[in-house]
Amino acid sequence: MNILVVRNDKLGDFITALPTLYVLKKHNPKNKIIALVAPLNKSLALSCDFIDDVIVDSNLSMWKLALEIRTYKIDASITLFSNTKVALAQFLARIPKRIAPATKIAQIFYTNRVKQRRSQVKMAEFEYNLELTRELFSDINIEYEKPLLSFHNSKKVYDIFRINNDIKKDIIAFHVGFGGSSDANWTLDEYEILLRAVVKENKYQVVMTFGPDEVELYERMQMRLRDTNIIFYLSLEGLVYFAKLVSHFKLFVSTSTGTYHVASLVNTPTMTFFADSLFSSAKRWKGVGSIENQEHFMIPINKVEKEILLNKVKEKLLLY
Repeated sequence: MNILVVRNDKLGDFITALPTLYVLKKHNPKNKIIALVAPLNKSLALSCDFIDDVIVDSNLSMWKLALEIRTYKIDASITLFSNTKVALAQFLARIPKRIAPATKIAQIFYTNRVKQRRSQVKMAEFEYNLELTRELFSDINIEYEKPLLSFHNSKKVYDIFRINNDIKKDIIAFHVGFGGSSDANWTLDEYEILLRAVVKENKYQVVMTFGPDEVELYERMQMRLRDTNIIFYLSLEGLVYFAKLVSHFKLFVSTSTGTYHVASLVNTPTMTFFADSLFSSAKRWKGVGSIENQEHFMIPINKVEKEILLNKVKEKLLLY
C-alpha cells in the first residue's frame, strides 16, 4: 500500500509526525511511506529509513501539488494538519482514502474525518497524530522505538566539533532563540543569569546554539558574554548535521521550539520552558523522546512567580 502522510509545516510540528510515519512502516514493511513536507524538513525526512519517498511542498500551487501527488499512485493518505490547499490537492489527485482530523472547512474534502478535539489537549500532539493511524489500520501497534532517529556517524561529527573548539568536558547547550508554537521564553537577561551560573560552576562546557536565521542574536550574545569561555555555534551545516551533533550533548536547554524537538528526537536530555497555558503546555508539546529524559517548566506571567522559577531552574542546572 502506498501511504501519504502530510505534515508540511514547521520543524517541531514535522517531528511530531515522525512516530506516525514509523508505525505505519513497522505495521507492514511492504507499505511505501511517502511524506509531504516543507522544504526545511526535506533533509531530515530523507534521513529516516522508515520514509520511502519525500514530496516537498515548496509553495506549490494546488494544481501542481495535486499532479505531483498523483504520480505516486497513493492508496491512502493521513493528513495530520490540514488546510484547503492540501485537502483539495489530495481530492484532485484522486486518493481513494483520505484521513484527517474533523476540523476546519477543509474536512469536507476527506473521506474519513476523525473527531479528536485537539483543543482539549487530552494528549500530546504526536499522540493525536498516532491515533489517526487507527482509522487506516485498526490493529496497528502505535508504540515506537526511542530514539526514533539515530546516525551511525554522529559520534565522529561530535568528536570533530570538540576538537575544533578545544572542548574537553561534556557539553550543556543553550538555545535562546525561539519561534513556531513557542509562546514563552526567558529574557536574554534571565538567560544570562543561568548561563553565567553554569559557567562559574565549571563542570561542563557551555555551548550556545543558533539557527541560520539568528545571526543578529548570535552576534548579540557574543557581545554580552565575551568575558566567558562559552562556545557560540551558528548552525550552517544543515538540520541533519545539527541532529547528529546534539545527539551527544549532555543536556539541551531551550524553550519549546523546533530545536528542542530535534534534541528529543535523538533522545538527548532536555530542559524545556513552556507557556503557562494548556494550548502551549508540555502536555501538548512534549517531545517524542523518552519522557524520563525531559524536564518541563511552565513560565508564569506573574513576575514574582517567574523569578522564583528562574532560581529553581538555576539550582537544577547547578545540580545537574
